Amino acid sequence: MFYKEKYAGGETILIVDDVEINREILGEIIRNMGCRPVLAANGENALEQLRILQMSGEGPPQLILTDVSMPGIDGYELCRILKGNARTRSIPIVLISANDKPQDIVEGFSIGCEDYITKPFIPEEVQARVGVHLRLYEMARELQEKNRRLQVSVGEQLRQMELEKKNILYALAGIAEKNSTYDESYRKRMSANCGILAQGMQLSPLYEERISDTFIDTIELAAPLCDIGNIGVPEEILKKEEAELTEQERILMQGHTGMGAKLLSDLHGSSDYNDFVSISMEIVHYHHENWDGSGYPAGLKGEEIPLAAQIVSLMSRYCTLTAKGNLNRQEALSEMKEEAGIKFNPDIYKICCKISRQLK
Repeated sequence: MFYKEKYAGGETILIVDDVEINREILGEIIRNMGCRPVLAANGENALEQLRILQMSGEGPPQLILTDVSMPGIDGYELCRILKGNARTRSIPIVLISANDKPQDIVEGFSIGCEDYITKPFIPEEVQARVGVHLRLYEMARELQEKNRRLQVSVGEQLRQMELEKKNILYALAGIAEKNSTYDESYRKRMSANCGILAQGMQLSPLYEERISDTFIDTIELAAPLCDIGNIGVPEEILKKEEAELTEQERILMQGHTGMGAKLLSDLHGSSDYNDFVSISMEIVHYHHENWDGSGYPAGLKGEEIPLAAQIVSLMSRYCTLTAKGNLNRQEALSEMKEEAGIKFNPDIYKICCKISRQLK
């Protein structure tokens, strides 16, 4: 017996048959193809051989040839078991049987086998069919590898896009910062303190299920963007104290939340790659909402306010009160105590007090 296409890679083919002479004949046919036969006397032995191959690090065989009629686990049941397991379902299975009734052949295909050969088998037919399925298996593996590489490539491109988005947003936030009374040190303190407060909240039973490590990292990155909408507010209005603003100026000033959210929304597009822009949008839009519903722009109250915005609202107030040495830590927290339950979530304020020594 001679097969014109040799498989120099030594593909492993598992042969399952309870008749020894059949196993030997099939094994010789497979060896003549340049492949390596692994012999099993029944279905149970076949499953054991698969475990041995897996444990040895060799991995699953590239093809399984199995007789249908065997004591114990027959060929049909073996096929069902292997096709029902995520680790083995991709292995091509060729059933071999002396029964050539159409209903038996149809049953074999219905449970997932790739081919059906009737006995007495012709060596050249076995080689040809085995060759076809080995090529198909290799093509499927190559396609899977290409898809994996494509996913890695797409993932890297998405990460690069997200990085570019962040760079754009921080650049815009820097411009907005120059037009306001805040400086870069304020933005850095906001970032660090929001991360510290979120970490403290993660240790509280009230928030441990709502705050993940990813949330902490994200809010630390997103918090400095809270007033990015100030880029659309005239500088002379930003420089004024709130008490000095006219009603029209106050409306324009408060509009920075909507402008910032619109800017982020346009940048976000339809991407769901990560939560950075989404959480940034919540912060920008709602960090001026008050716990009692007296804030803007939507008059949200209590837990209607997104958690990230609640954190930034409280830390923004703390950083403002302690900026440039205006108030020390205790004085700032004492003033904020009067606002807990009005401006801020009182539970988050209590956690803030407990971890206040860590704040910048």
